[in-house]
Amino acid sequence: MSAHPADSRLFGHLWSTAESRALFDDEGKVRCWLHILATLAEAQADLGLVPEDAAAVIREHAQVERIDIDLVAAETRASGHSTMGLIRALRGSLPEDAREWVYYGATVQDLTDSWAALMFREIGDIMARDVTAMRDLAADLARRHRDTPMCGRTHGQPGLPITFGFKAAVWAAELDRHLDRLAQGRPRWEVAQLGGALGTMSFWGEQAVDLLTAFAGRLGLGAPEICWLTARDRVAEFVGLLAATSATVAKVGNEIFQLQRPEIGEVREAFRPGTVGSITMPHKRNPENSEQLVTLSRVVRAQAGLALEGMVSEHERDGRAWKTEWLLVPEACLAFAASCALGVSMFEGLEVDTERMRQNLDSHQGYLMSEPVLRALSDRLGKHTAHDVVYQASMAGIDAGQDFLTALRADHRLDVIADEELRSLLDVHGALGSAGEFVDRVLAGLGRAG
Repeated sequence: MSAHPADSRLFGHLWSTAESRALFDDEGKVRCWLHILATLAEAQADLGLVPEDAAAVIREHAQVERIDIDLVAAETRASGHSTMGLIRALRGSLPEDAREWVYYGATVQDLTDSWAALMFREIGDIMARDVTAMRDLAADLARRHRDTPMCGRTHGQPGLPITFGFKAAVWAAELDRHLDRLAQGRPRWEVAQLGGALGTMSFWGEQAVDLLTAFAGRLGLGAPEICWLTARDRVAEFVGLLAATSATVAKVGNEIFQLQRPEIGEVREAFRPGTVGSITMPHKRNPENSEQLVTLSRVVRAQAGLALEGMVSEHERDGRAWKTEWLLVPEACLAFAASCALGVSMFEGLEVDTERMRQNLDSHQGYLMSEPVLRALSDRLGKHTAHDVVYQASMAGIDAGQDFLTALRADHRLDVIADEELRSLLDVHGALGSAGEFVDRVLAGLGRAG
């Protein structure tokens, strides 16, 4: 029986992925911890701090398949220490001459912070893969619909025409910036921790700095310029990036959620036969994916606040900060991985109804072309006077149920614009501004900074 939705056989697919769960479940965590301890022993052996034979034996036995995780759990509870159970279980599996070299001089935070940095790397790889996929799918939409007109909306109401390609290009550019942030930030947060008792590495004497370099290098992580026991900005920055990226994916999800409402009907999620929308309203097709993206992002963004709280730490070690991360980092990473997988699926199955987009534009009877008329009239009357004229004509026409052309022609102040010019100003394609050029600019620049 599972107490957390991410581990549930019923609902786990909504809150995590099999790939991310394998990183954060007990087996995955212990496997990584054992790898770190074996790597530490090997790095110490490189410098003559630990016998080479002992390091080799520790590596041989530091396998999760050789460890009784139930024993680790029992000893953890019995000792009241975060990793004493692991130490006892590993030492118990080793020959006597290797037991004393396990965890030689290191502390809990050396282990768990290095584990966190490795998790940042793993989740960073997932982000790089899935956000790149979403960016490329958005870019493909932008390319295919570069010149597909649709209603642009502000404050939830129709404003001016844009193209669907323009909207998708905004998505692609935003996702691309997150990939830039990931590439730029990875050297800052994929960094090992090896400080010993207070971060000075005093246990290892004159070989301390060389050990830090060797340990980090063997883990494939960066070596910090100084320990980060109470400098939790790395964690806050990483979780903040997950929050910001998930928010972008949720923003796209919310757009799809809104645009597939039947009264708009311009895009829709792919429907999978057998999916049930309602147990009491059998006709319903609910926007499950786009809705869940918003939910997942709320979870991730909530963890970013906790990560920022951890930056306020005391002295040279403060368990209140980094132990909170043991909860928030897995929570953020699991929900983020789920949002990435779901986002890719939503983009892949997105259906675009270009005919409905055009119908929605036409249903507004020309009023969405008020800006081109305002611009042309500004040359004759001045911008602010022109605004008053077009505003008054628009309000009168809407109240009277007239189309925009009729409303404009009913106001003689607009006689300064000839019929032929006025009709050309009401052409949708003439009101798209530089939408196509901006799409081209986005497509040309994707992936450059990363």
